[in-house]
Amino acid sequence: MPIRAKYVHTNLIARDWKRLVRFYTDVFGCEPRGPERNMSGSWLDSVTSLRNAHLTGLHLRLSRFDDDGPTLEIFSYDQLIECGLPAANHCGFGHIAFGVEDVDQALQAVMAAGGSAVGNIATTKVDGVGTLRVVYARDPEGNIVELQKWS
Repeated sequence: MPIRAKYVHTNLIARDWKRLVRFYTDVFGCEPRGPERNMSGSWLDSVTSLRNAHLTGLHLRLSRFDDDGPTLEIFSYDQLIECGLPAANHCGFGHIAFGVEDVDQALQAVMAAGGSAVGNIATTKVDGVGTLRVVYARDPEGNIVELQKWS
């Protein structure tokens, strides 16, 4: 029997958390929720299995959710481990997706805010679901963001 659980947040580790907060608020209408975080201590070292861990950042309420909805948690650690640019087929978390009114306009907004395109806008019919117009883009730090419109 599955445990009783509620989806709470997705964490994104940023090189510059303030820049990514501005991107997600400006482009997708996310809103800050709660105070800025500035956390360290033995409890954080224990949870993360890191020595002298220190992180700063903020939770963003995702657009069209109420105050009790899931958040996008954007944090930066003092010491980061760089990795290559994410690819759509890497194992693990692949992307965050936003439903938008106009995919073309949303992609332009992403690029105007410092993001970039991954591929090209495509349209497909999914039997039993509808027609999907979709594109993958990148936020200013290279994380993949899916922009989608169902009709």
